[in-house]
Amino acid sequence: MDESEKEIEKKLKKIWKEKPEQQLEEKALSSWENFSADTFNKKNKTIKPWHYAAAAVLLIFICLSSFLVFNTPINSQSTIADNFNIIENPSSQIKRLYLPDSSLVELEPHSKLKFTHDFRKNRKVHLTGEAYFKVQKNENYPFQVFCKKTTTTVLGTEFTVKEDTNHTISIKLYEGKVQMNVKDSLHNWILSPGEKFIYNKNKLAVEVFKNFKDFNNQPLSSVINYIQENYHYKLTVPKKLLQKKITLRIREKEELSNITNILAEIYNLKPHIDEDLREIVLN
Repeated sequence: MDESEKEIEKKLKKIWKEKPEQQLEEKALSSWENFSADTFNKKNKTIKPWHYAAAAVLLIFICLSSFLVFNTPINSQSTIADNFNIIENPSSQIKRLYLPDSSLVELEPHSKLKFTHDFRKNRKVHLTGEAYFKVQKNENYPFQVFCKKTTTTVLGTEFTVKEDTNHTISIKLYEGKVQMNVKDSLHNWILSPGEKFIYNKNKLAVEVFKNFKDFNNQPLSSVINYIQENYHYKLTVPKKLLQKKITLRIREKEELSNITNILAEIYNLKPHIDEDLREIVLN
């Protein structure tokens, strides 16, 4: 074998061995030896044109194999349609994935998730099936999950800290989870939504407080009265809706804009807010 032929053999051997990591080293070497024996006859000093063709075919095969190995999803499907990203999990295992804003989703088997291409500024996902969400907080872009006729809005961890005139400190957690520590204490306390941490020189306790206001098949006018009393905004809706029955749970300290947006969606209305007059009109 002359120098030119040796050089070609050397390059082809390098290409042959650059297959995906899934192939065992000994199998790669064995395959190479078989290919080399057939391609380069030790007694033949002439480099034939088909040698180059074989190298080209081999390179295409290796590149195609690499693409299939590294780009075929395992137990999942991902498609793009109508400006939406669609992720499906047809497998029997939970699929763990991250959305463009780094929020974590664990998609249950036989479930589907759909979200828009501009997700970072439009954090809305449509779910079919079941999923667990660990949402990255972004006050400018609330995270919403639509499932059938329900909408779940995630606002992030929210709590209040209050010091009373008798030097009692109370922390009320509305959403998320926080850890409480007290100076000179080796203990810590983890609060869940609806729990209140109370501390003074005579007391240290975690208590449950009512974190929601429930309206069970009540007139819409009751919700309007609640909003006006607690948020100090006047809310106006078409008169024909005032006696319409509604079932709604409003979280304490919920953003007023979220409540009005939900009402607007339920009754197919548009909200108009006048901050100077502190008035909201749904029409």
